[in-house]
Amino acid sequence: MTVVLALGALALGIALVIGAADALVDGLLGVGQRLGIAPFVLTVALSGFELENLAAGIAANARGLAGAAAGTSFGGATFLALGVAGLGALIAPIDSRLPRSFLLWTAASPLAVILLSLDGRLSRLDGAVLIGWFLVVITGVARSGRGLLEQGRPAPVTRPLVRLVGGLAVLTGGGALLGDGLRRLVSHLGVSDTLLGNTAVAATVEAEELGRVAVPTRRGRPELALANIAGTIVHFIALNIGVIAVVKPLRLDHTTRVLHLPVAAASTVLLCTVLGARRGLDRTAGAAAVGLYAGYVAAAIALT
Repeated sequence: MTVVLALGALALGIALVIGAADALVDGLLGVGQRLGIAPFVLTVALSGFELENLAAGIAANARGLAGAAAGTSFGGATFLALGVAGLGALIAPIDSRLPRSFLLWTAASPLAVILLSLDGRLSRLDGAVLIGWFLVVITGVARSGRGLLEQGRPAPVTRPLVRLVGGLAVLTGGGALLGDGLRRLVSHLGVSDTLLGNTAVAATVEAEELGRVAVPTRRGRPELALANIAGTIVHFIALNIGVIAVVKPLRLDHTTRVLHLPVAAASTVLLCTVLGARRGLDRTAGAAAVGLYAGYVAAAIALT
Protein backbone atom coordinates (compact mmCIF):
# COMPACT_ATOMS: atom_id res chain seq x y z
CA MET A 1 0.00 0.00 0.00
CA THR A 2 2.87 2.35 0.81
CA VAL A 3 4.37 1.78 -2.64
CA VAL A 4 1.02 2.52 -4.28
CA LEU A 5 0.76 5.77 -2.33
CA ALA A 6 4.32 6.68 -3.32
CA LEU A 7 3.54 6.03 -6.99
CA GLY A 8 0.38 8.09 -6.66
CA ALA A 9 2.28 10.98 -5.07
CA LEU A 10 4.93 10.80 -7.77
CA ALA A 11 2.37 10.75 -10.61
CA LEU A 12 0.27 13.54 -9.08
CA GLY A 13 3.37 15.63 -8.42
CA ILE A 14 4.50 15.29 -12.03
CA ALA A 15 1.03 16.20 -13.31
CA LEU A 16 0.88 19.25 -11.05
CA VAL A 17 4.30 20.61 -11.94
CA ILE A 18 3.67 20.17 -15.68
CA GLY A 19 0.29 21.92 -15.52
CA ALA A 20 1.55 24.64 -13.20
CA ALA A 21 4.61 25.25 -15.36
CA ASP A 22 2.42 25.84 -18.42
CA ALA A 23 0.35 28.36 -16.47
CA LEU A 24 3.45 30.07 -15.13
CA VAL A 25 5.02 30.40 -18.58
CA ASP A 26 1.75 31.85 -19.90
CA GLY A 27 1.86 34.33 -17.06
CA LEU A 28 5.45 35.28 -17.82
CA LEU A 29 4.60 35.79 -21.48
CA GLY A 30 1.59 37.90 -20.60
CA VAL A 31 3.52 40.05 -18.15
CA GLY A 32 6.22 40.46 -20.78
CA GLN A 33 3.65 41.67 -23.29
CA ARG A 34 2.29 44.19 -20.80
CA LEU A 35 5.82 45.46 -20.12
CA GLY A 36 6.62 45.72 -23.82
CA ILE A 37 9.39 43.09 -23.90
CA ALA A 38 10.16 41.91 -27.44
CA PRO A 39 8.54 38.57 -28.38
CA PHE A 40 11.87 37.34 -29.75
CA VAL A 41 13.60 37.86 -26.41
CA LEU A 42 10.82 36.05 -24.58
CA THR A 43 10.88 33.18 -27.07
CA VAL A 44 14.62 32.63 -26.66
CA ALA A 45 14.52 32.97 -22.88
CA LEU A 46 11.51 30.72 -22.34
CA SER A 47 11.75 28.11 -25.11
CA GLY A 48 13.75 25.83 -22.85
CA PHE A 49 12.64 27.24 -19.50
CA GLU A 50 11.21 23.94 -18.24
CA LEU A 51 10.02 24.92 -14.79
CA GLU A 52 8.59 21.48 -14.09
CA ASN A 53 12.06 19.99 -14.54
CA LEU A 54 13.66 22.63 -12.33
CA ALA A 55 11.03 22.17 -9.61
CA ALA A 56 11.58 18.41 -9.64
CA GLY A 57 15.35 18.86 -9.31
CA ILE A 58 15.13 21.35 -6.44
CA ALA A 59 12.58 19.20 -4.58
CA ALA A 60 14.64 16.03 -4.98
CA ASN A 61 17.84 17.70 -3.75
CA ALA A 62 16.01 19.21 -0.78
CA ARG A 63 15.04 15.68 0.30
CA GLY A 64 18.58 14.37 0.08
CA LEU A 65 18.18 12.71 -3.33
CA ALA A 66 21.14 14.36 -5.01
CA GLY A 67 21.44 11.72 -7.71
CA ALA A 68 17.84 12.20 -8.77
CA ALA A 69 18.23 15.98 -8.68
CA ALA A 70 21.25 15.87 -10.98
CA GLY A 71 19.37 13.39 -13.15
CA THR A 72 16.62 15.86 -13.95
CA SER A 73 19.26 17.95 -15.74
CA PHE A 74 21.70 15.37 -17.11
CA GLY A 75 19.18 12.63 -17.80
CA GLY A 76 16.82 15.21 -19.25
CA ALA A 77 19.50 16.47 -21.65
CA THR A 78 20.27 12.92 -22.79
CA PHE A 79 16.59 12.14 -23.27
CA LEU A 80 16.19 15.25 -25.41
CA ALA A 81 19.33 14.75 -27.51
CA LEU A 82 18.75 11.05 -28.19
CA GLY A 83 15.22 10.01 -27.23
CA VAL A 84 13.17 13.01 -28.30
CA ALA A 85 15.26 13.86 -31.36
CA GLY A 86 15.33 10.22 -32.43
CA LEU A 87 11.63 9.53 -31.95
CA GLY A 88 10.79 12.85 -33.60
CA ALA A 89 12.82 11.90 -36.67
CA LEU A 90 11.10 8.51 -36.82
CA ILE A 91 7.71 10.25 -36.83
CA ALA A 92 8.77 12.81 -39.44
CA PRO A 93 12.32 13.29 -40.84
CA ILE A 94 13.79 16.60 -39.72
CA ASP A 95 15.59 18.92 -42.14
CA SER A 96 18.06 21.17 -40.33
CA ARG A 97 18.22 24.88 -41.06
CA LEU A 98 20.17 25.73 -37.94
CA PRO A 99 23.29 27.90 -38.44
CA ARG A 100 26.58 26.23 -37.54
CA SER A 101 27.23 28.87 -34.88
CA PHE A 102 23.94 27.86 -33.22
CA LEU A 103 25.12 24.25 -33.11
CA LEU A 104 28.57 25.22 -31.81
CA TRP A 105 27.12 27.20 -28.93
CA THR A 106 24.81 24.31 -28.05
CA ALA A 107 27.63 21.76 -28.22
CA ALA A 108 29.74 23.95 -25.91
CA SER A 109 27.03 24.28 -23.26
CA PRO A 110 28.18 21.28 -21.11
CA LEU A 111 31.78 22.54 -20.78
CA ALA A 112 31.30 24.50 -17.56
CA VAL A 113 29.52 21.76 -15.60
CA ILE A 114 32.11 19.18 -16.72
CA LEU A 115 34.96 21.31 -15.34
CA LEU A 116 33.15 22.30 -12.14
CA SER A 117 32.09 18.72 -11.35
CA LEU A 118 35.63 17.29 -11.30
CA ASP A 119 35.70 17.44 -7.48
CA GLY A 120 32.42 15.52 -7.24
CA ARG A 121 30.41 18.44 -5.89
CA LEU A 122 28.67 21.56 -7.15
CA SER A 123 28.82 24.32 -4.54
CA ARG A 124 26.69 27.44 -4.45
CA LEU A 125 29.57 29.33 -6.06
CA ASP A 126 29.73 26.67 -8.80
CA GLY A 127 26.00 27.11 -9.29
CA ALA A 128 26.40 30.85 -9.70
CA VAL A 129 29.16 30.28 -12.27
CA LEU A 130 26.89 27.89 -14.18
CA ILE A 131 24.11 30.47 -14.26
CA GLY A 132 26.58 33.02 -15.61
CA TRP A 133 27.76 30.52 -18.23
CA PHE A 134 24.15 29.94 -19.22
CA LEU A 135 23.69 33.66 -19.86
CA VAL A 136 26.75 33.64 -22.12
CA VAL A 137 25.64 30.57 -24.06
CA ILE A 138 21.98 31.53 -24.41
CA THR A 139 23.06 34.96 -25.69
CA GLY A 140 25.22 33.25 -28.29
CA VAL A 141 22.37 30.92 -29.25
CA ALA A 142 19.95 33.83 -29.51
CA ARG A 143 22.25 35.91 -31.67
CA SER A 144 23.16 33.07 -34.03
CA GLY A 145 19.58 31.86 -34.41
CA ARG A 146 17.80 35.20 -34.47
CA GLY A 147 16.23 34.57 -37.88
CA LEU A 148 15.01 31.12 -36.85
CA LEU A 149 13.46 31.98 -33.52
CA GLU A 150 11.56 35.11 -34.48
CA GLN A 151 7.93 33.98 -34.33
CA GLY A 152 6.08 37.24 -34.16
CA ARG A 153 4.01 38.55 -31.28
CA PRO A 154 2.34 35.83 -29.20
CA ALA A 155 -1.43 35.84 -28.78
CA PRO A 156 -2.57 38.00 -25.84
CA VAL A 157 -2.64 36.21 -22.50
CA THR A 158 -5.64 36.87 -20.25
CA ARG A 159 -5.04 37.60 -16.55
CA PRO A 160 -1.27 37.06 -16.74
CA LEU A 161 -0.57 38.04 -13.13
CA VAL A 162 -3.10 35.49 -11.84
CA ARG A 163 -1.49 32.80 -14.01
CA LEU A 164 1.95 33.83 -12.81
CA VAL A 165 1.14 33.72 -9.06
CA GLY A 166 -1.15 30.70 -9.28
CA GLY A 167 1.31 28.74 -11.38
CA LEU A 168 4.13 29.48 -8.95
CA ALA A 169 2.04 28.34 -5.96
CA VAL A 170 0.92 25.07 -7.57
CA LEU A 171 4.43 24.47 -8.89
CA THR A 172 5.84 24.69 -5.38
CA GLY A 173 3.30 22.23 -3.99
CA GLY A 174 3.64 19.86 -6.92
CA GLY A 175 7.42 19.84 -6.66
CA ALA A 176 7.24 18.98 -2.96
CA LEU A 177 4.77 16.15 -3.67
CA LEU A 178 6.95 14.80 -6.47
CA GLY A 179 10.04 14.82 -4.27
CA ASP A 180 8.19 13.07 -1.44
CA GLY A 181 6.88 10.36 -3.78
CA LEU A 182 10.35 9.82 -5.19
CA ARG A 183 11.86 9.54 -1.71
CA ARG A 184 9.25 6.96 -0.67
CA LEU A 185 9.84 4.86 -3.80
CA VAL A 186 13.59 4.87 -3.26
CA SER A 187 13.25 3.81 0.38
CA HIS A 188 10.63 1.07 -0.18
CA LEU A 189 11.78 -0.43 -3.49
CA GLY A 190 15.51 -0.12 -2.97
CA VAL A 191 15.88 1.52 -6.38
CA SER A 192 18.68 4.03 -6.85
CA ASP A 193 17.44 7.62 -6.88
CA THR A 194 20.16 8.36 -9.45
CA LEU A 195 18.70 5.75 -11.81
CA LEU A 196 15.15 7.01 -11.33
CA GLY A 197 16.11 10.65 -11.75
CA ASN A 198 18.13 10.13 -14.94
CA THR A 199 15.67 7.79 -16.64
CA ALA A 200 12.07 7.48 -15.44
CA VAL A 201 11.61 10.94 -13.91
CA ALA A 202 13.55 12.79 -16.62
CA ALA A 203 11.67 11.05 -19.43
CA THR A 204 8.27 11.41 -17.76
CA VAL A 205 8.62 15.09 -17.02
CA GLU A 206 9.92 15.80 -20.53
CA ALA A 207 7.63 13.47 -22.48
CA GLU A 208 5.60 16.39 -23.85
CA GLU A 209 8.73 17.57 -25.68
CA LEU A 210 8.07 14.91 -28.32
CA GLY A 211 4.93 16.78 -29.34
CA ARG A 212 6.86 20.04 -29.51
CA VAL A 213 9.24 18.41 -31.96
CA ALA A 214 6.88 16.30 -34.09
CA VAL A 215 4.15 18.94 -34.57
CA PRO A 216 6.27 21.80 -36.03
CA THR A 217 8.19 19.31 -38.17
CA ARG A 218 4.99 17.96 -39.71
CA ARG A 219 3.86 21.54 -40.29
CA GLY A 220 6.99 22.35 -42.30
CA ARG A 221 8.90 24.19 -39.53
CA PRO A 222 11.64 21.69 -38.57
CA GLU A 223 14.01 24.48 -37.54
CA LEU A 224 11.65 25.33 -34.67
CA ALA A 225 11.65 21.72 -33.51
CA LEU A 226 15.45 21.60 -33.44
CA ALA A 227 15.73 25.03 -31.87
CA ASN A 228 13.44 23.85 -29.07
CA ILE A 229 15.60 20.77 -28.42
CA ALA A 230 18.85 22.75 -28.48
CA GLY A 231 17.51 25.58 -26.33
CA THR A 232 16.11 23.20 -23.73
CA ILE A 233 19.37 21.27 -23.49
CA VAL A 234 21.24 24.54 -22.83
CA HIS A 235 18.79 25.39 -20.05
CA PHE A 236 19.09 21.95 -18.46
CA ILE A 237 22.85 21.55 -18.52
CA ALA A 238 23.73 25.09 -17.44
CA LEU A 239 20.83 27.03 -15.88
CA ASN A 240 18.81 24.29 -14.15
CA ILE A 241 21.77 22.48 -12.62
CA GLY A 242 23.17 25.84 -11.54
CA VAL A 243 19.98 26.93 -9.82
CA ILE A 244 19.68 23.55 -8.06
CA ALA A 245 23.22 23.95 -6.69
CA VAL A 246 22.60 27.55 -5.60
CA VAL A 247 19.51 26.50 -3.62
CA LYS A 248 21.44 23.64 -2.01
CA PRO A 249 24.96 22.39 -2.83
CA LEU A 250 24.76 19.25 -4.96
CA ARG A 251 26.82 16.13 -4.40
CA LEU A 252 27.53 14.11 -7.54
CA ASP A 253 27.85 10.37 -6.96
CA HIS A 254 30.17 8.06 -8.86
CA THR A 255 27.56 6.91 -11.40
CA THR A 256 26.63 10.50 -12.20
CA ARG A 257 30.28 11.46 -12.77
CA VAL A 258 31.26 8.45 -14.89
CA LEU A 259 28.03 7.82 -16.80
CA HIS A 260 25.17 10.30 -16.67
CA LEU A 261 27.08 13.58 -17.02
CA PRO A 262 29.51 12.31 -19.71
CA VAL A 263 26.63 10.78 -21.70
CA ALA A 264 24.62 14.02 -21.48
CA ALA A 265 27.58 16.01 -22.80
CA ALA A 266 28.46 13.45 -25.48
CA SER A 267 24.83 13.18 -26.62
CA THR A 268 24.63 16.94 -27.03
CA VAL A 269 27.84 17.06 -29.06
CA LEU A 270 26.76 14.04 -31.14
CA LEU A 271 23.39 15.60 -31.98
CA CYS A 272 25.00 18.88 -33.03
CA THR A 273 27.64 17.05 -35.07
CA VAL A 274 25.06 14.98 -36.96
CA LEU A 275 22.87 18.01 -37.60
CA GLY A 276 25.84 19.97 -38.90
CA ALA A 277 27.15 17.15 -41.09
CA ARG A 278 23.88 15.77 -42.45
CA ARG A 279 21.77 18.93 -42.30
CA GLY A 280 19.05 17.09 -40.46
CA LEU A 281 17.86 13.79 -39.04
CA ASP A 282 16.33 11.15 -41.29
CA ARG A 283 14.61 8.03 -40.02
CA THR A 284 17.84 6.04 -40.08
CA ALA A 285 19.57 8.58 -37.84
CA GLY A 286 16.46 8.70 -35.66
CA ALA A 287 16.49 4.94 -35.18
CA ALA A 288 20.18 5.06 -34.31
CA ALA A 289 19.57 7.77 -31.71
CA VAL A 290 16.75 5.78 -30.10
CA GLY A 291 19.00 2.73 -30.06
CA LEU A 292 21.75 4.70 -28.33
CA TYR A 293 19.26 5.94 -25.73
CA ALA A 294 18.11 2.37 -25.06
CA GLY A 295 21.76 1.36 -24.65
CA TYR A 296 22.29 4.20 -22.18
CA VAL A 297 19.31 3.11 -20.09
CA ALA A 298 20.59 -0.47 -20.10
CA ALA A 299 24.03 0.71 -18.96
CA ALA A 300 22.45 2.82 -16.21
CA ILE A 301 20.54 -0.20 -14.91
CA ALA A 302 23.63 -2.42 -15.09
CA LEU A 303 25.78 0.06 -13.16
CA THR A 304 23.21 0.65 -10.41
